[in-house]
Amino acid sequence: MKEQAWGGGPPHPPYLLFFALTEYSFSNCHFILLVAVLVLYFHFFLRWDDTLSTIVYHTFVAVCYMTPVLGAVIADSWLGKFKTIISLSIVYTVGQVIMAISSINDLTDANRDGTPDNFAVHISLSLIGLLLIALGTGGIKPCVAAFGGDQFEEHQEKQRNRFFSIFYLAVNAGSLISTIITPIFRGEQCGIHTKQQCYPLAFGVPAALMAVSLVVFIAGSKMYKKVEPQGNVLVQVSRCIGFAIKNREHWLDWASEKYSNRLLTQTKMVLRVLFLYIPLPMFWALFDQQGSRWTLQATTMDGDFGAIQIQPDQMQTVNPILIVVMVPIVDAVVYPLIKKCRINFTPLKRMTVGMFLAAMAFVAAARKCESNNYIIFGLFRFINNLNSTVNITLDGVDFGEVNNFSATKYEAFKGGKKDVFVVVVDNLATCNAQTMRFGYGSAYTIIISGVKLGYIEDIKPNTVHMALQIPQYFIITCAEVVFSVTGLSFSYSQAPANMKSVLQAGWLMTVAVGNIIVLIVAGASKLSDQWAEYILFAALLLAVGIIFAIMAYFYTYVDPAEVEAQLVEEEEKKKKEKEGYAFENGAGPVSDTDVKEIQF
Repeated sequence: MKEQAWGGGPPHPPYLLFFALTEYSFSNCHFILLVAVLVLYFHFFLRWDDTLSTIVYHTFVAVCYMTPVLGAVIADSWLGKFKTIISLSIVYTVGQVIMAISSINDLTDANRDGTPDNFAVHISLSLIGLLLIALGTGGIKPCVAAFGGDQFEEHQEKQRNRFFSIFYLAVNAGSLISTIITPIFRGEQCGIHTKQQCYPLAFGVPAALMAVSLVVFIAGSKMYKKVEPQGNVLVQVSRCIGFAIKNREHWLDWASEKYSNRLLTQTKMVLRVLFLYIPLPMFWALFDQQGSRWTLQATTMDGDFGAIQIQPDQMQTVNPILIVVMVPIVDAVVYPLIKKCRINFTPLKRMTVGMFLAAMAFVAAARKCESNNYIIFGLFRFINNLNSTVNITLDGVDFGEVNNFSATKYEAFKGGKKDVFVVVVDNLATCNAQTMRFGYGSAYTIIISGVKLGYIEDIKPNTVHMALQIPQYFIITCAEVVFSVTGLSFSYSQAPANMKSVLQAGWLMTVAVGNIIVLIVAGASKLSDQWAEYILFAALLLAVGIIFAIMAYFYTYVDPAEVEAQLVEEEEKKKKEKEGYAFENGAGPVSDTDVKEIQF
């Protein structure tokens, strides 16, 4: 029986959806897995302060969104999308493995005291791993979506749109899963000599999943439609602009002596949109702080939700959950209602609203900056006030033998009540007890002096609840829906058919510049209070949003298809004029023989 085509086209797209979506959803899942835990790894494992952790985090994210330009050039000019995805996925996987190795506490802990003896080794390996991951994810981001789109024919526009809808859903599903399971991996206790938070597991699992997704992607190789590299449009546009500038005349029009009128017109269309991109990085400067400043803010809060203990980095799950829920609601309900009210809510107006909403989210975040205890779990230590040596076990963790009138080191535990088991070494007498309930951010010294346990509260628990972060996550998710989703659609609709990759690279570059802004503000800011920095960012975005609204007011929307049709019509007209000129001069039409002779 003949296999039916999907939507009237080749029979492959349903299968290709599986292979392509597996590759990108896995790779995006790995990226979110890494980003979700990265700032905590910097702060608690490498022992960096808030400012340095934030700077390195946003530097990494910025590089991740700069390298897509490099990936696009490699794919379009040299290797093609398929080979580029495979090659840079390998680079990505190697980087993940190096990150997992760098987070092994026992790697340099020769004296087995629970602290690495040579932090320089761990820092060096971490930076090498992050660089490779940035190069890998940068090459994957612009290629997988375009590669998936290549599998469809021109008449399969409906099926292609369906693919991109599922593609966007897969990205957010991967993000949701990642932000849930990563803190669970990190929260496990592991180690050869001393038990620590299991960052090797948090980094190692993504490396294994990436290897699996790469195998799945390669397995569908024979089914793919592989477009050969045909030269990078981004390079052509850059050269066209450079040539026009060198002429020192009237901008792009004076590049016509070397470049076609079609390329000049398309470049002008792209530059008009890129000009609108100038204010956009400020939005991303605020949005991407969900993974840095907001996560650090959550470490100063109480994550006790009753039956569920929420880790600080798990609060980021609020964003993808809301995205999955809100995108269809906004598209199917909110926008149609606005249209029925006869309000011309254009894409640029939506993006302006998104910028103002993001500023509001940071004002909301500023109201929660009260506590100052950067402790993810509760901390316990024991003091043996008995005359004999005792062996202490708390919630399955062995503190070892504790001499009389001596203290143990602090160990981290999840919130709640814990079982204590004490064995007196001299006479093997035992004692079972249960600790008091303790909260996030607290530290207690438990004194063993007899039948009862005594407590000294070294650090008070966090009093501000993590649930108070939900409003700021809700507001910034609303901002993302009307800004990011609309911005991608706007960029696609205003770009010529052969330059959509150029604007895609430009859009990703705004994310990179946004993270660079965070680096500059975090490094230069002398504000001692975190709430003041949040207000500063909100004020900056508010000012930039007003500028963007003015720019959007003067922007004129174009129809690239209509412009392309006009260009084709002009080219046909010029061709006929040349043929008419040839007839007037008695030359007549050029025959195939004449063409061959001229070429010879």
